[in-house]
Amino acid sequence: MKILLKTFLFISIINLSYAQVSTNDNSNLFLSTSTINISIGGSFLVTGSFSALITERVDAFVTRIYNEAKEKSLRITNDPEELLKLKKELENYSLRNITLKRVNGEVLKLDLLKFRVNGDYKNNPYLKNDDVLLFEPMDLETNYFSIDGAVNKPGKYPFVDGDKISDAIELALGLNKAYDKNLSYEIRRLSYDGTELQKINSGMNPDYPLQRGDRIVIYADQTQRRDFNVLVLGEVNSPGLIPINKTGLPLKQIIEEAGGLTKSASLNGAKLFTGNSITFLMQKLYGFKTENFYTENQQKVFNALVDIQSKMMVRMSNLTEVDTTYFYLEDELRVLTEGATINFNKVYEEGSPESQFIVKDGDVIFIPQQDHNVYVYGQVPNPGKIPFVLYADYQSYVDRAGGFGEYADDEVMLIKANSREWLPITENDYKIEEGDFIYVPRVPLHSFEYYVSRFGTYLSIVASAATIVLLLIQFGK
Repeated sequence: MKILLKTFLFISIINLSYAQVSTNDNSNLFLSTSTINISIGGSFLVTGSFSALITERVDAFVTRIYNEAKEKSLRITNDPEELLKLKKELENYSLRNITLKRVNGEVLKLDLLKFRVNGDYKNNPYLKNDDVLLFEPMDLETNYFSIDGAVNKPGKYPFVDGDKISDAIELALGLNKAYDKNLSYEIRRLSYDGTELQKINSGMNPDYPLQRGDRIVIYADQTQRRDFNVLVLGEVNSPGLIPINKTGLPLKQIIEEAGGLTKSASLNGAKLFTGNSITFLMQKLYGFKTENFYTENQQKVFNALVDIQSKMMVRMSNLTEVDTTYFYLEDELRVLTEGATINFNKVYEEGSPESQFIVKDGDVIFIPQQDHNVYVYGQVPNPGKIPFVLYADYQSYVDRAGGFGEYADDEVMLIKANSREWLPITENDYKIEEGDFIYVPRVPLHSFEYYVSRFGTYLSIVASAATIVLLLIQFGK
């Protein structure tokens, strides 16, 4: 009897527990481990029948199936071009206007893109056994609308019959709160043959119906509350980003707001780079991202600007190279170092144009350290920095660098620290200053083939000349 009673109580407890658990889908262990069959059709990455948890909603199921199929698809090839093509094909489906057909004949239209924007579960119901999901192809060439202007996410979106301006604004993540002055809507609508453009003023009506191909513009007075900055690097007391206004600030004021110059600052080599050129430089030449190189890579930016100075060394040289090569060098440096030609030594002269020069958003000021040396390199045994001595001549610096090497050329060059101008030291009218460079070039060395070729050319010229002389003699007889 006791055994029967215990068995009865055990079965009752199980039934009671099942009844309680079944009232809560999220905690029902039995339901969460049960699977149902779902079919996918239309334009999706994969189609066919798939298993789903009975507790899965449409968005979770679609995301899971998509990610699994995508991972398998991308394993097919390692070719970069094929991978790029494949990734584009993987996105060729729309999260809008999905048809959900149930086994009882019920048909629902779902918009997962809207669900992901507003979280409304009417567009993301639970799945039931034998549900069928049908996807439309993604066609942003003809079946679209676009929205631009004062919205948070401008762009192109798949069009669905019944779309209104309010739907477009919702998918664009709403109106941008920064643009709060004089909002107005305009729809630009092409004729069917694409020859006529109609401009429709909707009168701020959010329920105005859209058509395929409509381009919506939300106009607003442009806000100027932006993060305007100038980056100051090098020998200032507080290097970094200096906040400015829209129109910019005088160069002298920028330096003062950066804490002023340090005692070791050198204005001779100071440079001002414009925002356009520095952005191009950091992105294309050094691979920095525009949005974070100011804050995350200040030391790298500093080193890069120093590197530019060395690249400019070749610019004013008399080195013999093919003219086109020199032209490309000039043009590259013109783009990379585009900026104002400012004499920083005059910045602190009261009333000078340099002190009032306006520095604008995105510009970079680079102030190097004083260098109380002269750099000697080239055909010398011990190239490097030699302490500057007032009135010392180039021979003195060369001697302290170990003297001329065996293959040194006589035409020694003085490269000025500020202008990077190359000056041949042939007279005693040069002036060596702190930070200058002395370059001892190498005597051109040629191979045996080179001399044979040159000798052959000379023989050819001599033979031609001799032939002409003989002909003249013959004609003169």
